[in-house]
Amino acid sequence: MGTCMKRWALIAATAICVAAPAHAADDAALMKDLTAVIALLGLPCGQVVSADRKGENDHIATCKDGNRYHVFVNAEGRVVARKQ
Repeated sequence: MGTCMKRWALIAATAICVAAPAHAADDAALMKDLTAVIALLGLPCGQVVSADRKGENDHIATCKDGNRYHVFVNAEGRVVARKQ
């Protein structure tokens, strides 16, 4: 393997190592935010354990207690959570 290839491999590996923790931190913050939104709307959840993004400000949140909610911003700009 040439010196140039080794450098590119090192750059790629570094980029992956730096990007992965940032993505994980974003996921943790998103789940915390979704948990707070669902709780503020008075719906049972406990804690959001996973979230699937459908679009901008549009998620399917799965709670620790098994409930699933579609959390999105409606046309009036209000946050809505509908049980799935």
